[in-house]
Amino acid sequence: MASRRAASSNEHRADGTYGAGDDSGDGFETWLRGRLPERGLRAKGSAVLDVLLTQPRRASFASTAELASLAAVNIATVTRTAQALGFAGWPALQQELRARYLSALSAPDVAAEHHASDGAGEASLRRDLDSLALLTRRLDAGAIRRVAESVAGARHTVVVADGSYAAPGIAFAHNARLAGYNVTSVAGGDAQLANIISTMTSQDTLIAISFWRLYASTVLAAGEAHRRGAKVYALTDAASPALAEAADEVLLVPAEGVSFFPSLTVGTALVQAIVAELAIVDAERTRHSIEAAETQWDRFGLLHRRPRPHLASEPGRD
Repeated sequence: MASRRAASSNEHRADGTYGAGDDSGDGFETWLRGRLPERGLRAKGSAVLDVLLTQPRRASFASTAELASLAAVNIATVTRTAQALGFAGWPALQQELRARYLSALSAPDVAAEHHASDGAGEASLRRDLDSLALLTRRLDAGAIRRVAESVAGARHTVVVADGSYAAPGIAFAHNARLAGYNVTSVAGGDAQLANIISTMTSQDTLIAISFWRLYASTVLAAGEAHRRGAKVYALTDAASPALAEAADEVLLVPAEGVSFFPSLTVGTALVQAIVAELAIVDAERTRHSIEAAETQWDRFGLLHRRPRPHLASEPGRD
């Protein structure tokens, strides 16, 4: 779930392969080669790597058996190669491989890749269910705890999330404030973002949320916050080298949708998990904060349905 390795930029061809292109440090080949063990791979492992490099589209959607056939090796070799590259197995490698492949495509190309048709809504729900199951299987509960403790210990936490990614970012900040912590969400408005980042110190935390091709402002904010000594955590499906280098930890989130835009479902679920963990870091602080907020909700008349007073003292309740 955590990664800080670099990647590179190569020219993407229509047939799903990559050419030489420029080497900007944010592309497919350097990402994979950067994960190679010091002694390299054996011959059969190198055959698997060659397929990943030359046929990323096919590899991104292939089963373990299909990839083994493409590389003319057995299934065990595919698994061992994935492990040599730092993954638990082929499914874990494929998740990031596909995210990086899709991030090299334009929005129309992504839509064409998914072949959206009738029943896309149902397919979207199924994809989200599969992605949630994937996150649960690969969940690093320790990473969730570390983010929550960083927010709890920070003087100020800034959540940077732009575009549609602002939705989980706003939810994160809103609920974390209710839990009793100083958390601000910034979406859009580079001037506001620059002003807030300029005040960050080693006492602060930044949460960067971005998927697919990533927003440049989010990556820049993470880098600047890191330079100023703040803790930085990234929630993304495939971090660029700049984002990975800035982050103390990268939490990988399955975000593939069934159309041209990524899904926010799993990212939002992860945000909620972090907030749930945050609420128990200092349960008494959170209780007092929520009680104070509830008092203000009542005074402002915010809620259509208000809780009955002294509910806990009713007959039959403990």
